[in-house]
Amino acid sequence: MSPVIAEFLGTMILIILGNGVVSNVVLAKTKGNNAGWIVITAGWGVAVFVGAVCSFQASGGHLNPALTFALFIAGKFAATKVLGYWIAQMLGAIVGASIVYYFYRQHFEATDNADDKLACFCNAPAIRGSWAQAMFCEAVGTFVLVLAILMMEAPQLGNLTGVDGKSPALTLGAINLLPVAMLVFGIGMSLGGPTGYAINPARDLGPRIAHYLLPIPGKRDSDWGYSWIPVAGPMLGGIVAAILFRILGN
Repeated sequence: MSPVIAEFLGTMILIILGNGVVSNVVLAKTKGNNAGWIVITAGWGVAVFVGAVCSFQASGGHLNPALTFALFIAGKFAATKVLGYWIAQMLGAIVGASIVYYFYRQHFEATDNADDKLACFCNAPAIRGSWAQAMFCEAVGTFVLVLAILMMEAPQLGNLTGVDGKSPALTLGAINLLPVAMLVFGIGMSLGGPTGYAINPARDLGPRIAHYLLPIPGKRDSDWGYSWIPVAGPMLGGIVAAILFRILGN
């Protein structure tokens, strides 16, 4: 599988499971209706894990334009690959959100609140009025995400070779990705309250485009006035994290 296709597939699955858990909790007459914030944050953690598992070997499992660009700034990713990853991530998010809509189509029809329908696709601030505050929250959440990922090291065995003094890397397969899932779960629990923690431009903008295009009954506008915040904030947070990572000498 090519890296670009892997990024498309992984991001699509990320959105199917992530936006799927939001739909299950928010939409009317679902089995998970009103299950609460913990269910949503746990679901997003699992979504990140599964999406990364499906793409990691081929592409590194970025699933996030802010992470891709931060890895480039940190010197861990080639500039020539950035645009292809961004396009794949955005298309994967649009397709994933469309699949969620058709999966929950009857529940979208049963839901009267147009804001709830939009929430199944993209984020909005809990308290409107300050774009600077929302930008700050998205930037901080993404800063924590990206810096932690950059600082993570692969598990190591003890020194078994006795020759070069280096420990061989321990390969745990998909288990190596669990810390990232726990990280996203933790960010949602601790920092998700003000804006819904997009922390990923594709995760918000892709589904927002799908909301605009899909024939959703009784939908409202796609809140384009806010749409730049979940793009610019995560990009800013990722850039700052990558710069700090380089300053620290990693």
